[in-house]
Amino acid sequence: MDPFVTIVALIGLVIIVASLLSGAIERTGVPLVAVFLALGAALGPWGLGLVAIGFESPELRSLAVLALVLVLFSDAVTIDTAEVRSRARLAWRVLGPGTLIPAALIGTAAWLLLDIHPAAAAILGAALASTDPVLLRTMLRSPALPPLPRIALRLESGMNDVALLPVVVISMLVLAASAPGAAELSSKEVGQHLMGLFLLGPALGATVGYVGIVLLGHVRGRVGVRRDYESMYAIGLAFTGYAAAEAVGGSGFVAAFAAGFMVASQDVELCDCFLEYGEATAEMLLLLTFVALGTSLIWSGLTVISVTTVIFAVIALFIRTIVLYPVLRNVGLDQRERKLVALFGPRGLSTLLFMLLPVFAGLPGAESLFTIACLVTLLSVIIHGGGMAIFLRANTPPGTRVIATATGLTAKPATRNAELGAGAPAGQLPERMELSEFRTLLERKEPVIVVDARTERSYRTDPRQPIGAIRLSPDDPVRAATEQRLSQHSTLVVYCA
Repeated sequence: MDPFVTIVALIGLVIIVASLLSGAIERTGVPLVAVFLALGAALGPWGLGLVAIGFESPELRSLAVLALVLVLFSDAVTIDTAEVRSRARLAWRVLGPGTLIPAALIGTAAWLLLDIHPAAAAILGAALASTDPVLLRTMLRSPALPPLPRIALRLESGMNDVALLPVVVISMLVLAASAPGAAELSSKEVGQHLMGLFLLGPALGATVGYVGIVLLGHVRGRVGVRRDYESMYAIGLAFTGYAAAEAVGGSGFVAAFAAGFMVASQDVELCDCFLEYGEATAEMLLLLTFVALGTSLIWSGLTVISVTTVIFAVIALFIRTIVLYPVLRNVGLDQRERKLVALFGPRGLSTLLFMLLPVFAGLPGAESLFTIACLVTLLSVIIHGGGMAIFLRANTPPGTRVIATATGLTAKPATRNAELGAGAPAGQLPERMELSEFRTLLERKEPVIVVDARTERSYRTDPRQPIGAIRLSPDDPVRAATEQRLSQHSTLVVYCA
């Protein structure tokens, strides 16, 4: 099959399967990642033999780079800076000792058990200390997870990648310099690499994010910008920041994170827009990467199973729990909440993308390191993914599910009102309303309930509040609407812009 047709077919399959299975997967708690790894295996050489994506595949390189850019940008753009400030001690514990100590211990275990170069061990340790936001996504959206553990896991999965990326990049430089026949890096070259990583990347990414926000503000204020296009605009900032930094020798990945963080800190509306559409687009690309890896590469982890590698995998999977549980003392979490945070730290796409960087750089032994990381990731999908599914099934009340809300003012017809306990006919109103239509309903004295379902960040930071609106949290609108006993004979107009 033509490579281009293959990629198009994979994209189509990912979108179709993700859409059709989204409800069932949400109810069961099964990690979406596991489904797409299985899909990749079915399409790969061990299944139907339709696709074979190896290290040399240009499609894999493109997917991996774009996916890592979006992982880092998504991590940053979903950061609630007010939440970070209010939970500064928790953030520091999770991102400092809670991230770097496990990375150091995993690296030490790799050096001692696997007999590899210290720099290679450091790369493996940093990659395996990264908790995966894709695997955690269902958990973080569930009402079964208490608020404080949700914040802790969101902070960790959203920010630890940028703390670990410099370790990977610097260790790659050391490993490249130590390769047989490699020229020794001069102090000037080392300085250039460090400047690109810690100065040019963050500076250019932040500049792209800031200029993009200012430009959007001017255009939005004068001629307006369609809200769905704002989400695509956010993705454009991610790729532009990456390209700008790479063009001048900076770290494009750090730039993508810096651009996202600038968006998060300066423009809440764009952040929410990204969450509504852009994050879904990013998730499709990330799942596509899982399918690509699942065709053959990730299963190479099964070929390196031995007593030594299994011992190392056990250490890599559980050292975070051992370190994080005592680290989270005196940060507002009770004993059960500390256990929840410490137990749920899945390794997934972030780990594999980090490990692909030395592979693409052609560093010695990089492919062997990647296969070991694949073994740990597969075990993590089973252990952490299975543990999360069991927890969600045991703690989610029957009939509860998270419903994604649309943007703008939305009127739900009777067929949709049933989800909120409203069974009486409410007329066939359009699902998206203009303000003029809303005023017409009021003038006719129709029974109307205005629901404020904005994200918590938008609700908290916006001084404008709809008069007479009922506040419903978008995290669990069904339960909140039931508790409010909303009228079954009214039109619900949901404000979530």
